[in-house]
Amino acid sequence: MYHFFKTKLIMKIKISYLLLLFVVFIPNALNAQKLSKPKLVVGIIVDQMRFDYLYRFKEFYGKGGFNRLMSEGTNFTYAHCNSAPAYTACGHASVYTGSTPFYHGIIANNWYDRVAGKLIDCVNDTTVKSVGCDGREGEMSPFRLLSTTITDQLKLATHGRSKVISISLKDRAAILPGGRFADAAYWFNENTGDMITSTYYMNALPEWVTNFNRRKMAQTYLSGEWKLLRDEAVYKINSPDDSKNEYDVFNEGKTSFPHKFDKVKSASLFESFESTPGGNEMVKEFAIGALRNEKLGLGAETDFLAVSFTSTDFIGHDYGNFSYEIQDAYIRLDLQIAELLDSLDKQSGDGNYLLFLTADHAMLDTPGFLKENRLPNGELGFKKSQDSIKAFCRRKFGDSELLENYSNGQLFISRASLKRTGLNLNEVTQDISGYLRDTFSSIASIYSRCDLEKQVAQRNGSNLMANGFNPARSGDIIFSLQPGFLMNSRNKGSNHGAPYTYDTHVPMIYYGWGIPKAVINTPVYIVDIAATVADILKITEPAACIGIPLINQVSAEH
Repeated sequence: MYHFFKTKLIMKIKISYLLLLFVVFIPNALNAQKLSKPKLVVGIIVDQMRFDYLYRFKEFYGKGGFNRLMSEGTNFTYAHCNSAPAYTACGHASVYTGSTPFYHGIIANNWYDRVAGKLIDCVNDTTVKSVGCDGREGEMSPFRLLSTTITDQLKLATHGRSKVISISLKDRAAILPGGRFADAAYWFNENTGDMITSTYYMNALPEWVTNFNRRKMAQTYLSGEWKLLRDEAVYKINSPDDSKNEYDVFNEGKTSFPHKFDKVKSASLFESFESTPGGNEMVKEFAIGALRNEKLGLGAETDFLAVSFTSTDFIGHDYGNFSYEIQDAYIRLDLQIAELLDSLDKQSGDGNYLLFLTADHAMLDTPGFLKENRLPNGELGFKKSQDSIKAFCRRKFGDSELLENYSNGQLFISRASLKRTGLNLNEVTQDISGYLRDTFSSIASIYSRCDLEKQVAQRNGSNLMANGFNPARSGDIIFSLQPGFLMNSRNKGSNHGAPYTYDTHVPMIYYGWGIPKAVINTPVYIVDIAATVADILKITEPAACIGIPLINQVSAEH
């Protein structure tokens, strides 16, 4: 009898132990099977950043910014934009859609709309209202973007539970990365110095944004002066400080350091703020504010913070790439990125977030410098070429109104004129293209609608003009200029937009969650970023994505 009860007791203990194992280990096994993902994705676009800035200024950077990303992440040293023109809106849209204007539809910062009969802004939307100001600066939305973005796909994958916040000084650089599904996009109001948004996203600013605006960062910065951060000897790798190739942005009567702002006209005071490192400082502070107040990376789902530093673009346009100003801006941006990384480490933990850094486009070497050194440079001349084309249309077709619009290196042929005169579009475009070829030696390539509608966008960048063409929105003739040439002469500062490496070669670095340490010089493209992030997150890539995943992660366990 004793042995009988002992046996039953042992059996009960075993059953209880098995039940305990089931309760403890089965859920743990299920948790182990749950897909591992980063807590947060951070996308950084540095507006107008040339790839060579990573190395030209490398010895002047600290350990915690660009050098940290390059040494601990995967650095693709031959990354390019793969469409033209290379503009802010096109680049930002291409990074986040993984596509080109052929599909995403953002063919320029602004373009001619045949239906409206006028130039339109890529994000202007009069159906929404400003939030954070009384003016019309907030009447903006992403409604003209024709493809989903990687941020949209993240929201779709989590049924809206992921949080997406996008930030920049420029409206288009905040709105397009956020996509159509963002929780918020914030940008700088040049009239008030505040960060604002639109009713597309919300009806009132969050309390933390209102409190941020009360800090009056722009006003505070403009009450001081812009001094060189390092000893002047550091900047001797550039042209002389007081260069004739630079604009007097702040109405000082000079272009050299230190820069003071007391002579800037009040109407353009905050606009001038964007041409200082203070603009990037404000974006960095706002991004850290969003990180903390929106508790990004602390929820059950992966969140996304999109940040675009755009003061580098304004400074590059004003001073060129061989200036003290551009070098000082990047030395300071390095520190600003380091501070943002520190904040990410504290909130999400180093290695728990995925970050990429790239640029929307690069920039032509300072044209004045090119001219002084007898390097290829020149201009087409917008007014001269426009008048010439109209005169040709009058002589050849008897209708000077045949040219409906001329913008962004595109010619729009009037459909009303074609109907009135009985002319054939293809024959007209061929004749005008021939005239351009015979008349303007500064034009490099010419494409007609007939040529481009037979093509589709290609990832490999074999034809950047075709990739930048959108059948519904682009003109009937598109042309590019010879290397080093601009539409209009610009001896001061510089510009961008060409299909050449000086405008297309940009940084591309991945860092953080599962990213191996590597330097790779295989040709890659900014459209690969969305595909890479989608692959890492194991979600569907954006609707029109033509990029490919680039990263072989170290391990599936993080």
